[in-house]
Amino acid sequence: MMNFKTMVAVSALILVTLSGCKIVRTGSAATDGAIPAGEAGDGPRINALLDRTYDQELLPLIKAKAVEAGDLRSAIAAGLDAAGAAYGYRAISDGVAWNFAVKGDGVVVADNPQARARRLSIDINGDGAADLSVQLGPVVTGTALRDIAPFYRFGDFRDQIEFARLGRALNDRALSGLARPADSLVGAKLSFTGVAAISTARDELLVLPVTLEVVP
Repeated sequence: MMNFKTMVAVSALILVTLSGCKIVRTGSAATDGAIPAGEAGDGPRINALLDRTYDQELLPLIKAKAVEAGDLRSAIAAGLDAAGAAYGYRAISDGVAWNFAVKGDGVVVADNPQARARRLSIDINGDGAADLSVQLGPVVTGTALRDIAPFYRFGDFRDQIEFARLGRALNDRALSGLARPADSLVGAKLSFTGVAAISTARDELLVLPVTLEVVP
């Protein structure tokens, strides 16, 4: 009969043998000669990918698929999966958010210019209440810009950390193309195009914009 230490060693060997994917702990060093995720090397590789795909593929995809915000809200209220099948995209069939391209215009009813995670609350139907929020950053959340695109595939990346870095780089690229006025935008009418991830029909429509402009 195997003693305890031997059983642990055999169990560990079985787990390593059966595992077909690479799991990386944050801060761990790679042992296969690759540059560890999160260190020098990822940036140039991801930036080169964005240079090839952001303007040429991602922005045209978002523009072509963008749904009017009011129509999207109504479709989601009627059934998220049906709205997702009609307008959205997700890489696997179950258990993850639907990603939508969305466009619209409306009046800003709330804004905190000093906030690091600055969000504009926008009324799109004229009733004076916020119907959605647009992230203005510099701190933003979500990876819908990455996840709405079928050409950004997890399997093409070294590990989950590098894939996460792609999501952050895409968000940074989008925000770098937007004007972020220092003054409050409350009362301004804005036109926007962007993306939003929705997990349940009750979720707020939180848009990461790729275009944002004041409408006269």
